[in-house]
Amino acid sequence: MSRDAYNHKLLPGSPGGPLLFVFHGTGADENQLLSLGRDLAPQATIISPRGDVSEQGAARFFRRTGEGVYDMDDLARATDKMAGFVKAHIEAAKPSAVLGLGYSNGANVLASLVFAAPLLFDAAVLMHPLIPFEPQVKGSLAGRHILVTAGKRDPICPPNLTTRLEAYLRADGADVTVEWHDGGHEVRPNEIEAARRFFADASQGA
Repeated sequence: MSRDAYNHKLLPGSPGGPLLFVFHGTGADENQLLSLGRDLAPQATIISPRGDVSEQGAARFFRRTGEGVYDMDDLARATDKMAGFVKAHIEAAKPSAVLGLGYSNGANVLASLVFAAPLLFDAAVLMHPLIPFEPQVKGSLAGRHILVTAGKRDPICPPNLTTRLEAYLRADGADVTVEWHDGGHEVRPNEIEAARRFFADASQGA
């Protein structure tokens, strides 16, 4: 798969440093998480792809048939395509660590990548993911570090599904941390601080 399989932006970091892939939410684009990525991982080279699906003009990474109802065939397509894109960039950069950060729809495609290719990312931050299905992990998540952030009143990602996702990840051997706040689907400062600490620890352990 080509490094240009997706329209994307690349912000160079320190040579030989970490590689950070950032995945935007529905209706955003490759610019949404660039500055946050730079803030969270100052030494990393950041790669931000734009979703290749349009939902009434809103960019997404895979199709859905309704709110919280995924087109599972298209999710499989998107996961396979994105895995190839990520692998092509890893092979070219030969980074010290591979990190992932996704918000909302971006967190969902990142989670799907983690399930499909557990060895792809050393550490991943899933901000407000919604996984309304039982993941089929292809291998083991042992040694993988995952931070999930969530709102206790999130109308899009119900807390019980966040808790279920945590249980799935732990059952497959992942080292999981969950950071909650009392609000909804928005990203709050405590999530950002948790992600900053998480990536700092992941980069040092590489």
